[in-house]
Amino acid sequence: MVRRLDVTGADGVRLAAWDFTEQTAPQSGPGVLLLHGLMGSASHWAPAARRLAPRHRTVALDQRGHGRSEKPTAGPFTREAYVADAIAVVEGLGLGPVTLVGHSMGALTAWQLAAERPDLVRALVICDMRASALGAASQREWGDWFARWPVPFASLDAVRRWFAEDDPWVERPRPARGAFFAEVMTERPDGWRPVFDPAQMLTSRETWVHDAHWDSLAQVRCPTLVVRGLDGELGRAEAQEMVRVLPHGAYAEIPDAGHLLHYEHADAWWEAVEPFLNGALTS
Repeated sequence: MVRRLDVTGADGVRLAAWDFTEQTAPQSGPGVLLLHGLMGSASHWAPAARRLAPRHRTVALDQRGHGRSEKPTAGPFTREAYVADAIAVVEGLGLGPVTLVGHSMGALTAWQLAAERPDLVRALVICDMRASALGAASQREWGDWFARWPVPFASLDAVRRWFAEDDPWVERPRPARGAFFAEVMTERPDGWRPVFDPAQMLTSRETWVHDAHWDSLAQVRCPTLVVRGLDGELGRAEAQEMVRVLPHGAYAEIPDAGHLLHYEHADAWWEAVEPFLNGALTS
């Protein structure tokens, strides 16, 4: 059974973490912390966590502004705040030296934490996150995209259909994408709306899309796996350059997977990640 753990993050923000650990795994000491991407939630890690939980202490975090964690009106939603929250979870729950597994924005948080506090991190898995700057045009596109959402949605089926098929950003039907967004919707009197504030998501994104993050990546000293979906947002050339920049980098690729590689293809994701984790956690 998944247990909720309440942690106080930076600036006193209340954070919800979720312990997936099974009885066969250690119940204390070093563990694995799973960090979701922008708009995501700890629940999105459930398929992957089920592979980790029998052998490893496994915790997933709802980051500030997401899931069941606090969504402070005034923020902050800076890179520093996200990293400080993750540090608070690692230290507060005694997870260190932790293995960090991050997806998208959560991967950036993970490697910035590893660069800042190498004493807390044992190993790192980066899932489909770019180190290069995305730029102002990308941020404008996201703002336009949020404005096109047909909220409130009439039903969860309508949510699944729009994000899987009708969303202009979808090139071909992706049922897993629809399911992904259905998990971050909540029912209101007028229909279904996201649990997060889209304006806060844009604010969070604003703090990292304009800058490249190669310098912090190069400061990561622990073993690191860069894993991408063949149809994801991280291109092969950039992923391989990230591996080159990392002092102890490794590379894995998942065929037929898009950006939501750990959610959409949990078995293939685990096949790619397990050998790395076995080596990193037994060395």
